[in-house]
Amino acid sequence: MERYESAKEQYGKIGVDVEKAMEILKTVPISIHCWQGDDVTGFENAGEALTGGIQATGNYPGKARSPEELMADLDLALSLIPGRKKINLHASYAIFEGAKADRDALKPEHFKGWVEYAKSRGVGLDFNPTYFSHPKAADGLTLSHPDPEIRAFWVRHGIASRRIAAYFAAELGEECVCNSWIPDGYKDIPADRLGPRLRLKDSLDQIFAEKLPGVIDCVESKVFGIGVEAYTVGSSEFYLSYAASHPGVYNLLDNGHYHPTEVVSDKIPALLAFFDKLPLHVTRPMRWDSDHVVLLEDELKEIAREIVRCDGLDKVKIGLDYFDASINRIAAWVVGTRNMQKALLSALLEPAGQFRALQDEGDFTRLMAEREALKLYPFGDVWEEYCGREKVPGEGAWFAQVMQYEKDILSKRG
Repeated sequence: MERYESAKEQYGKIGVDVEKAMEILKTVPISIHCWQGDDVTGFENAGEALTGGIQATGNYPGKARSPEELMADLDLALSLIPGRKKINLHASYAIFEGAKADRDALKPEHFKGWVEYAKSRGVGLDFNPTYFSHPKAADGLTLSHPDPEIRAFWVRHGIASRRIAAYFAAELGEECVCNSWIPDGYKDIPADRLGPRLRLKDSLDQIFAEKLPGVIDCVESKVFGIGVEAYTVGSSEFYLSYAASHPGVYNLLDNGHYHPTEVVSDKIPALLAFFDKLPLHVTRPMRWDSDHVVLLEDELKEIAREIVRCDGLDKVKIGLDYFDASINRIAAWVVGTRNMQKALLSALLEPAGQFRALQDEGDFTRLMAEREALKLYPFGDVWEEYCGREKVPGEGAWFAQVMQYEKDILSKRG
């Protein structure tokens, strides 16, 4: 407490209200991706290899093998993460009590168990159609497929997914982000670049035709993927143009889905100039879109700063997207989610108005000096106070609980 009071006083001298910063932070939901807990396996075809440019590497023991195990693992993670949370689901995590339904026939009832889970834990739900790891995506094409029957199957899946998202929103009283990413593309230089994109546009038009309350529709681009190195149908330019010309559809930014010299932090204020909402997937690319656990690195801090500076905490829908099978999966959730929250807290502890004024006045020398000085402020002491108020362990204290759970539970899984 003494260290926090000292930090509070120090920040107060530069006009920062740390109490207000913590109050704001606890209202910002972070959408935690369920697929970290089982290496993107899902519940459809357990044990089968992933396809469609998706790959989880590593064989750390204790992977969740059932809805019950995944929910139990999430429970531990949620208990160690402060603030508001949502759970982000893929369609492949449907829970079938009887006969399985193919993806084009999925219904809200197949996700009743997740709604019950969310209600009992006080969390929201987000959703993603699953356009990979399926026989009808075996050649790497879905919504842009030249075969109209295969394309129609995936259109039906997209429509079904949006209806499930609407079900989540109605049941939980909270908007549901429904994000579409497809693996479509070609390994080598294509003979036709326009045709697949026109087919994708037509497919999306059919999927988004139905107006559904409570659903935040978005499309997610990617620069390339495994097996589609030469050409990606759903490119950044395509999806940004689609969202700009289709009111109610948004362009989701994933900070691992761009060229190495591009940064999402710069894209956030550009899109907020035109869109009232901005879905975001936060990951950590290692040379390419490798989906490493989110660390408290410079670009993460800059992403958080832009969200806060742009008054975008209500507009930017923050979700996480990474999967690492080489480490304890629960620890991966906790580290990544808490780091996103730390970055937001750090941004909230910045005297943004003062810095903006210095820029507008052209006083770049003082701006540089004061921003550098801020880096040494006791941000960690405020974070520890925040964790205490949220009744979760501080840094260094939560890890023992995960290791005990690994000893008692994870190590006993086959």
